[in-house]
Amino acid sequence: MALYLCKRCNYFREVKSEYIGKSVVCPKCEYSNTIHDTIRFVKNMIGKYRDNNKELQSLKKQLLLASAEPASLPDTNDSMDTGHQLLADIDIHNTAALADPEQYQPIITWMKHRGANLAINHQALDTTGFFDEVAVKLGDEYETLKLVSKRIKYNQQKGYANVKIELAKHSNKEATRIKSFCQQLYDYSFVSRYFFNKKDKTVHMTLQTAPVISRFFMGEWMEWFVFMKILNLLLEKGMPVSGLRSFHADFQNKDRFEIDGFFLLADKTPLCIECKSGEFRRDIKKFSTLRKRLGLEREQFLVCTIGLDDAQIQGFNSMYDVTFSNQLNFLEHVLRLVE
Repeated sequence: MALYLCKRCNYFREVKSEYIGKSVVCPKCEYSNTIHDTIRFVKNMIGKYRDNNKELQSLKKQLLLASAEPASLPDTNDSMDTGHQLLADIDIHNTAALADPEQYQPIITWMKHRGANLAINHQALDTTGFFDEVAVKLGDEYETLKLVSKRIKYNQQKGYANVKIELAKHSNKEATRIKSFCQQLYDYSFVSRYFFNKKDKTVHMTLQTAPVISRFFMGEWMEWFVFMKILNLLLEKGMPVSGLRSFHADFQNKDRFEIDGFFLLADKTPLCIECKSGEFRRDIKKFSTLRKRLGLEREQFLVCTIGLDDAQIQGFNSMYDVTFSNQLNFLEHVLRLVE
């Protein structure tokens, strides 16, 4: 179902999903309003409520500190749990709290001690959009949905505007998942058109040309997937954590490294992550150099690569001084590091 809410008179009612995105005149006050998808609308409202509540709690905390005696002020070491406190009570899939400097400040401090200044990409931490949801869906069901992502990526590279996916040879279960994912891509505007032809069992989609969508299917989806899965795992464990993704580290000798993901567990244990959905062998030397520059142990630098089998992972781990994993087992490594 969909929701109609008048911004002027607060007239409210449910309508059919086929009207989502359309502008309709309010029957009560004749003000024009857009009809919203129910789940998306409620999710946004919950996110805004939680963000406002976080801001309110922060203001209360500042007032308490301002009225407290100097001897009762918290020790500076108490700031270790700052990132965890910011994220503990919010929906991490629909918030701007990850982009709050207070959340990632421990990482900046840690990096400065190693001679690196960071260039933060706040857009890469904002989950109020739908990049993280689509990425998690794609990663969790990659064996089934890789057909869609690879076809979109290929057609983007070739400059084709449309994608056609034949489902006749797939099982009913797989076909249903693929159709559902393609519908989600359309609902979230990752494609501009979606149509399923029941007669020949084919999905037809028209691609979006926005650079941010193109980059997503070229590989950024993997960064979102790994980052959100690790963050969710650490928060479920109740572990104080700060996290960053898709940022640059600039060193004093003018070297610059782009880092896909970085976590600081309890403000002291680092975990650097590089994500690869395509060719990665030419970057192994760069990974090794960055690991040494940051002073990380081998198990603290994780290279997550789509499609590596167990034999390849074991072989690469015995050959190189970074840790390799795939989309299926990277969380197992994180758990071992945490425990």
